[in-house]
Amino acid sequence: MPKSEAVTAPTWAELFRGRNAIFSLALGGSVALHALNIYIAITIMPSVVADIGGLDYYAWSTTVFVVASILGSALSARLLQRVGARGAYGVAALLFGTGTILCALAPNMPVLLAGRFVQGFGGGFLYALAYGVIRLVFADHHWARAIGLISAMWGIATLTGPAIGGIFAELGAWRAAFWSLIPFILVFAILAHATLPGKADSDEKPSRLPLAQLVLLTATVIALSAGSLGEALYWNLIGIGMTLVLAGLLMAVEARSGTRLLPRGALKVTGPLGALYAVIALLVIGMQPEIYVPYLLQVLHGQSPLIAGYLAALMAIGWTLASLFSANLNSRSAPGAITISPVLGLIGLTVLAVFMPVVGSGSWIGLAPVCGSLGLVGASIGLAWPHVVTMVFQRASPDEQAIAAGAITTVQLFATALGAATAGMVANLSGITQPGGVAGASNAALWLFGLFALAPALCIPAARRAARPGMTPR
Repeated sequence: MPKSEAVTAPTWAELFRGRNAIFSLALGGSVALHALNIYIAITIMPSVVADIGGLDYYAWSTTVFVVASILGSALSARLLQRVGARGAYGVAALLFGTGTILCALAPNMPVLLAGRFVQGFGGGFLYALAYGVIRLVFADHHWARAIGLISAMWGIATLTGPAIGGIFAELGAWRAAFWSLIPFILVFAILAHATLPGKADSDEKPSRLPLAQLVLLTATVIALSAGSLGEALYWNLIGIGMTLVLAGLLMAVEARSGTRLLPRGALKVTGPLGALYAVIALLVIGMQPEIYVPYLLQVLHGQSPLIAGYLAALMAIGWTLASLFSANLNSRSAPGAITISPVLGLIGLTVLAVFMPVVGSGSWIGLAPVCGSLGLVGASIGLAWPHVVTMVFQRASPDEQAIAAGAITTVQLFATALGAATAGMVANLSGITQPGGVAGASNAALWLFGLFALAPALCIPAARRAARPGMTPR
């Protein structure tokens, strides 16, 4: 019997009592910083390009940030192993702060992109380390709620980030939006240094870096992202072809390498670990049409930019609320939560494919199916998330716990990047720019949500395998 079943009915209060409260504040703060920065940056980017130029590279502000975040998350397990939680968070805060300052001082787009890369590298550490440190500072019966707390930080950032960025954008002070993060970074760094454990004494030698896999992983994302920027079909096909080749090479190198990016068994989707990582990847991919939701709501449903932005946040809010609810479920209910999650996502995306393309008057009655479905897609991830992540910890072999924890974020961000690039490709090919306008947006909405509904559909058998009682921990 896993240790998590040895303690009955742990409560949220235990997570905020004594030293657990300090750990919760530190880990939650790290994720909040990363998430808040994402939503602030998205909000102020129109003001940034209006000031320093670089509209042609608008999308690359997100691309370089995500690529760097993937690298940071992939390296987080090695950093934690080498310097411990205290030192790892110190490095993460230093990188994140340095990148933020570069962005605030940027005189042109190349400098801003450099800052976003450094910022993303530190942000990847901040996010991934939270999962790695959870298993070090909390008893295992608190893991599900600690993971729910991480999801809650994304929900809070979703609500506050656009507001903070919007205020500075309205004031014509986008640089101040980046500067406003610096005091929080300093407070977090001090808190992490004072409360988190240092490097544990161990005879285990630090593992080598999986450099070949990291290069191929980065190249895979860049290939698809670059292909999606072209309006001609052949550029998209070249991008897809290169992505498939590089992804195949990545899997082949990972399977044969003695220095691993993922834990053993992660590439076997029918196995205990592989099924869990497949659930993570497919559920996250299914959420990526959200990048076009604000635009579609404005063009097709007559919403203002502010309202459209907050309606798009319903996905993240659904994720947060469902994750907090699911974290309260006991171990007997966890398999059911995982199994039903992709079904909810499939329903949500199917309803969006039906109702989002229909031009509406903007009435709330007409928007109700769209709003409900956006929340349902987010809830489909949140319902499974605490238990999928906890099961990854439980099923990984003892000597690969750190790698398994870091791989959660690596897989999540990799799926996010590939899904976002694919969404861009689908939208461009289905007419969002040519012919554009209402007709183009309507056709793009149909294809976006219709095709991306395949992700949760494919996830249903993976979720059943992941939740199967026979796949017991370790």
